[in-house]
Amino acid sequence: MKQQRFTQEFRDEAVRLVVSVGRRQAEVSRELGIGLSTLERWVASARERAVSAPVSETAEDEVKRLRRENAILREEREILKKATAFFASEARR
Repeated sequence: MKQQRFTQEFRDEAVRLVVSVGRRQAEVSRELGIGLSTLERWVASARERAVSAPVSETAEDEVKRLRRENAILREEREILKKATAFFASEARR
């Protein structure tokens, strides 16, 4: 029996039908003419990749932005502390 080769697009679409659309694996494998165990492997592999995927760039960008904002807020707080101390000492005079 000759082993079939499937394109990545075909695999992705089969996985999408199961994961995103919510169709049963047995139904999808029958319709597409692929073995159930093959589809199960593809789905498991896709789920594993999704779990181990690195944090998206947008999340990394947000972390950088929040760190910059945090640093600015700390500086502003220090300035306000000094200003409060200055005005408190001026009021005592």
